[in-house]
Amino acid sequence: MKFTVLVGSQMGSKTKIAMTKTLDLLTDKYPEIDTTLLDLADYKLPFSDGRNYLDYDGDAKYVTTTIMESDAIIIGTPIYQASIPAPLKNIFDMLPVHALEGKVASIVVTAGSARHYLIAEQQLKPILSYMKAQLVPNYVFVEEMDFKFKEIENDDVVFRLERLIEDTVLLAEVYKQMVDARNAEYDF
Repeated sequence: MKFTVLVGSQMGSKTKIAMTKTLDLLTDKYPEIDTTLLDLADYKLPFSDGRNYLDYDGDAKYVTTTIMESDAIIIGTPIYQASIPAPLKNIFDMLPVHALEGKVASIVVTAGSARHYLIAEQQLKPILSYMKAQLVPNYVFVEEMDFKFKEIENDDVVFRLERLIEDTVLLAEVYKQMVDARNAEYDF
């Protein structure tokens, strides 16, 4: 299986800290899973212009192709101005409508305030559903107070990240078994 851990912003450090921790927990518990960390801050990406994702070149082609080749994607996003950041939305715009069909998606949100808790429900989950992702129902919400000295200090957050990873892996495995069983019925 291939998993992509996506840092959905080009600014700030909290989301990258949370997603690096997520990647570490994932690779420690499931070393057999091929994992890739995509930090949007590391790539020069153009604005989406409606072309096919395979027609992009350079970083845009690498990022979109990596996502399209993944079995599961764990999306990390900060909340800015009560919304997901533009670079993350831009990635979704670069991908085809059914880009996440057959893929499992889970979410980690970092925010400065508990008031932003429902942004993932109101903005990110509808986009992922529209793109046909199989969503892990619960997501991890990490607040400013959960970080200290560039690390996640709150053990409950680490526990919730571990649980999110387990749920993501389990859903990906079960979904793959279901697809394989359905495909086996066609006898070709």
